Amino acid sequence: MSQVCDRPGQVCGGTGHVKRANAEVQKMCDEVKLQVEEKAGKKFVMFKAIAFSTQAVAGTNYFIKVQVGEKDYIHLCVFRSLLSDGYKLSLNKIQTSKSSQDPIEYF
Repeated sequence: MSQVCDRPGQVCGGTGHVKRANAEVQKMCDEVKLQVEEKAGKKFVMFKAIAFSTQAVAGTNYFIKVQVGEKDYIHLCVFRSLLSDGYKLSLNKIQTSKSSQDPIEYF
């Protein structure tokens, strides 16, 4: 049985609804861009957060769709720690070769 979190529209362990990216999510992407480029093995001129979903854990996992070219997208899984740990960011995983139509899902 799923456990409801104290965050609207979210279930503990599951991902929430997909939302349009905002300035906070773009800032997170900007902070992990160098790590993403290392994992992907290439540099990205464009790096625009498009949409995201979250997962409540001991902090928050952000699943983010990022546009990296005219028709090229990647998905990121970025962990943000709790306030008590200073809201530190860490890049967990990336998925490359995505399209604008690929849904944001847990990975």
